[in-house]
Amino acid sequence: MKKVLGVVLVVAMIAALAGCASMSNRDKGVLAGAGAGAAVGGAIGSHNDNTALGAILGAVVGGAAGGVIGNYMDDQAEEMREDLDGATVTRVGEGIKITFDSGILFDVDSAALRPVAEENLTELAGIFQKYEDTNILLEGHTDSDGPDQYNLDLSERRARSVANYLAQHGVDMRRMSVTWYGETQPVADNSTVDGKQQNRRVEVAVMANEELKDAARAKAQEG
Repeated sequence: MKKVLGVVLVVAMIAALAGCASMSNRDKGVLAGAGAGAAVGGAIGSHNDNTALGAILGAVVGGAAGGVIGNYMDDQAEEMREDLDGATVTRVGEGIKITFDSGILFDVDSAALRPVAEENLTELAGIFQKYEDTNILLEGHTDSDGPDQYNLDLSERRARSVANYLAQHGVDMRRMSVTWYGETQPVADNSTVDGKQQNRRVEVAVMANEELKDAARAKAQEG
């Protein structure tokens, strides 16, 4: 019964977000905050094996303050789309989800950043420094080739490589948290070449920090 209720909750939330495709991102932020909250965010992350998405939706503030945060994220996401090659940038609720294929960042079976990856991450570091009122979650993932433990270790090394590079280029390490999942959170079919490529990835979740949340609440009260 609990699983059924959880699935219904997830479906309802996804439908609500999908149904507001014609709304502004500011309004989407308000809707996600008012109708979701941490419980829904966690449920979506759990049922979809996507903790980055769950983390973003679980951190919503909602209401007018959520709209203020949404505007802040809109501007940041637009710069990311313009400056990052080979990255998928998605505005979700009051946050941003960025997905890099590991093929863009790393050679096969390696955690050493490729030159093109360093260019991308240098751009990303500059944006993070410009929009400093956020927390950043970095997640490493692999496909199912190879032993489970090896993949888990590889996903950790790749996520840490990204975090260390961002820190070396001016992003405060205290803003970042790193986690890794090996092959346990596929987004595509591991039996196909294309599916494996999609599963080899690093995901980045960008969320408002407490300073931004407090400022957004104060601005909302003024308005």
